[in-house]
Amino acid sequence: MTEVIDAHQHVWDLERAEYAWLTPEAGVLHRTIELDEVLPEFAVAGVTGTVLVQSADDDADTDHMFEVAARAPVVRGVVGYVPLHEPGRAAERLAELQRRPGFCGVRNLIHDRPDPHWLRRPDVDESLGLLAAAGVPFDVVGVLPEHLEAVLAISERHPELDLVLDHLNKPPIGAGATSSEAWQPWASLLASVAENPRVHGKVSGLYASTGDPASWTVDSIRPVFDHALDVFGADRLMYGGDWPVSLIAGGYTRVWQGIAELVADLTDPERTDILAGTARRFYSLPDLEVLDD
Repeated sequence: MTEVIDAHQHVWDLERAEYAWLTPEAGVLHRTIELDEVLPEFAVAGVTGTVLVQSADDDADTDHMFEVAARAPVVRGVVGYVPLHEPGRAAERLAELQRRPGFCGVRNLIHDRPDPHWLRRPDVDESLGLLAAAGVPFDVVGVLPEHLEAVLAISERHPELDLVLDHLNKPPIGAGATSSEAWQPWASLLASVAENPRVHGKVSGLYASTGDPASWTVDSIRPVFDHALDVFGADRLMYGGDWPVSLIAGGYTRVWQGIAELVADLTDPERTDILAGTARRFYSLPDLEVLDD
C-alpha cells in the first residue's frame, strides 16, 4: 500500500483557545472541529499519517494539538506556536515543546499581521536564529510577495534554517490568471526562494484566490503545481490536505482527488516523495502505521 502523509491539517476547539480569524463570517468553519470528523476520509484516501499545524498564535491551541496527538496514533507530528516577536519567551517555550513527543516545527500566523515585513523585524530574526540553532523547521504561511521576499532574506541570514512554504505562498489561482504575466511576481519569487535547498513547499490550500474558493479545478491549479515541481523538484514538495479549511473548497476528498490526479503521471519516486517522503524527511517523522478501515 502506498504511504500517504498529510503534511498540513488542523483541529481547533473554540472553548480552549482564541482564534481571532474564526468569526461567524467563517461560516462552516466557525465551530469546534476535531480529528474524528476526517478519519473516515483519511481511510478512503489511504492517509497513513498526518501533521497537525497551529491555527492560532496561542499556546492553548498548541497544547490542544498535543492532547489530540496523544490520543490519535495517526498524528505523527505537531507544528506549534512560539512567540517569535518575544525572543526570551520564545526560547523558553521552544525548549518546553522540544521535550514533547511529536514536536516537529513552528509556525506563526504572519499572513494575519498588518505588517507585511514582520518576519524581518530584529526580534523575530533573533527567534528564527533560535530555530536554526535547534534544528527546528519553520512553516511560512505567506500570502504576499513581501513574504517571499522575507524568505529570501531569512535564507541569507540563517542558512541552516529549514523552511516550508505553506500553500506555496497562495499563488493567484483564478482572478483571470491565465497568462504568464498574471502569475508574476509570485512565479519568479518562488523560483528565487527555491534556489535555497532548505526551502520546501506544500502542495496544499490551492484554492481560488478570489470569489468562491470551491471554484478551483485541477486544470486551474495544474500550472501552479507544474511550476512548483519545476523549481523545487518532487523531493522538496509535500502534500497537504488543509482540512478543515478545505471544507470551503469542496471538502477533504475533493481536494485529495485533485492532488492525486496531479501526481498520477509522475514517476513512482516523484509521487512517493510528494505524498510521503518529503514530509517524513523535512519533519523527521517516525515510522507510520496504516490506518485501520
